[in-house]
Amino acid sequence: MDAAAKLLATLDQPETLTLRQVAREVGVAPASIYSHFTDLGALIQHVLRLRYQELTRLMDEAAQAAGPTPLADLTARCAAYVHWGVDQPGHYRTLFGGRMPADLVPGSAHGAGAEPLDAVVASLAAAAAPERKQPTAERQAQAGLMLWTALHGLVSLYNDHGAMLWPPLNDLIADVVSLHTGRPTVEIASLLG
Repeated sequence: MDAAAKLLATLDQPETLTLRQVAREVGVAPASIYSHFTDLGALIQHVLRLRYQELTRLMDEAAQAAGPTPLADLTARCAAYVHWGVDQPGHYRTLFGGRMPADLVPGSAHGAGAEPLDAVVASLAAAAAPERKQPTAERQAQAGLMLWTALHGLVSLYNDHGAMLWPPLNDLIADVVSLHTGRPTVEIASLLG
């Protein structure tokens, strides 16, 4: 699993991963992998679940350490997501790069990614300024999806164009959360330390 995760994170074209490459990385015969996973797709799906669990755990731990307010919870979750994505660009690309063929990794393999998104949706619904509160669960889900989209864009652009003169990540996170909550950027920045 570690070898597959490493290869997925470091290959220029992760969609070209083969069981032979994984076996070579581990130093075993390709046939020995079949005693653990039925095929390459099963191995990749397991790696995806592990990475989603890692990201969810980090976001949950950050929220728990942040404090009791909904805005602190949301800010911590967003910061954990962005910092993980920037610190782990290969693993981030594995989860959110979209380069795996659907026949190898069906969309359902990303089902574990719903948990961190659901947590952000709920956190945003609780943290939004009164005039930004969404009236229905459907609108709350859409607002959370738009926040996640903004965070994803930030991570992706930062990872792909890291040589640009970027403001500090926490400043960008504060701005994004402010745009989506209607809360002052300075209030959010104070939560990021």
